[in-house]
Amino acid sequence: MRDIVDEIDRVHREVGTDGEARTVLVRRRYDAEPADVWDACTTPERVARWFYPVTGDFRVGGRYQLEGNAGGEIIACEPPTHLKLTWDFGGGTSQVEVRLAEDGDGTLLELLHTAVVPPAMWDEYGPGAVGVGWDLTLLGLGLHLETGEAKPDDADAFARSAEGAGFITASGRAWGDAHLAAGATARQATSTTEKTIAFYTP
Repeated sequence: MRDIVDEIDRVHREVGTDGEARTVLVRRRYDAEPADVWDACTTPERVARWFYPVTGDFRVGGRYQLEGNAGGEIIACEPPTHLKLTWDFGGGTSQVEVRLAEDGDGTLLELLHTAVVPPAMWDEYGPGAVGVGWDLTLLGLGLHLETGEAKPDDADAFARSAEGAGFITASGRAWGDAHLAAGATARQATSTTEKTIAFYTP
């Protein structure tokens, strides 16, 4: 069985700005054809197996809702390469954009999350607040593409396990490095990393 923490190195992370908004970008290659990755990301029955159950009107202009999580509007849908959504969560609205491209015999997935983040929240948690969540999401997608299996019913149990805590800690530190590369001070990057890891590991 491979070390799940090694999955951290499969992801490229960037932190940036877009006007007043903050951006986090993740990029990862999957050993699956674009059509399969697209299907896993857009077919409700498959989305539920690795992410959350989803309902809604799955066309441009339609609205979707992830059970117990975000909802929003479908802004763009161009199979099998481009999906753009609003992301309504916790009283705020942001945007998530996913692009897929052929990469040899696999697929390169790029996800960009753009949000206007309250300065106090950014100063406390930095990019890891959403970045760790997206790392966990890309991990779930990768395991699903490899095995076809569904994620465990008790997702929180993973965070409480030694394996899950190791993954989250490594993810938090990787986002701290990305934050540092984007211009944060060492003190800022360290502080936000520690708080993010503590938030995700109950």
